[in-house]
Amino acid sequence: MTLQHRNFRLWIHVVTLTLLTALATSAAEIRVANFNLYNYLVTNRMVDGVYRKNYPKPENEKKLLRDMIRRVDPDVLALQEMGDESFLRELQNDLKAEGLDYPHAVLMSGADTVRHTAVLAKIPFVATHQYDNLSFKHFGKKRFVKRGLLETVFETNGQTWSLFVLHLKSRRTSWEMDPQSFYYRLGEATVCSKQIQKRYASNPQALYLVAGDFNATQGSPILQQFDTFTTRVPTYDDNGETWTYYYARENVYESVDFLLASPNLFERVKGKKGMIENKPKVKVVSDHRMIYLDLEF
Repeated sequence: MTLQHRNFRLWIHVVTLTLLTALATSAAEIRVANFNLYNYLVTNRMVDGVYRKNYPKPENEKKLLRDMIRRVDPDVLALQEMGDESFLRELQNDLKAEGLDYPHAVLMSGADTVRHTAVLAKIPFVATHQYDNLSFKHFGKKRFVKRGLLETVFETNGQTWSLFVLHLKSRRTSWEMDPQSFYYRLGEATVCSKQIQKRYASNPQALYLVAGDFNATQGSPILQQFDTFTTRVPTYDDNGETWTYYYARENVYESVDFLLASPNLFERVKGKKGMIENKPKVKVVSDHRMIYLDLEF
């Protein structure tokens, strides 16, 4: 073999490696998780069998919670039932001390000044939007979406996509005419869905994900408000079970936490499904389970 032939083969080898490397690095995978932290704030609670007033989330629960987040290792983490800014910073700093850094954080400020939604992210925000004034009529009175609607915008491999985070009202009610606050949550879901559609009315090809605690099950009219413009990403745990919420008082298991993708974003969901974290002591951390998916760009 001549020197010229050897140089040509070497050149082909180098080009091939370069192309393979470019292909390997051109694709990006982003893991997005959603988690209701179950009162990461000061409230009345049972601690070791004792009823405590104005008590923070116990340290052992926080530690197990952080262990779970580190196991799943999401790039973007949507949160519900977060306390004020100091609690979000605490979680952010504690995770960083344990090796998981989320340098980007935003807390939603809605009508509910106690329980907030939030986002922690490894990747930077292109923009954030807080829809804190969404209102609707509830038995003749003007009401507001209690926790608002939070949008964070990202860019991955030149593609812009959004994450909407919501937490609809709990089923607790003080209105006899609205058992389990159904009509309140329906009002919240209706105006949130309209806001998302309005946001992308001029861009039907938009990439976005709606994540959160809907306090409603799949067949509910509350979820149906999102059916016309999103696709529900099915989520399963290691045992094939789909429940995300456990109501201990009545020993009831339900799916109330969902990931809803715009049609184009759904095509980027790896395996067209998501996962549910199901490691031991999951019920100690929260009454909800973490759900997550991987996006391929």
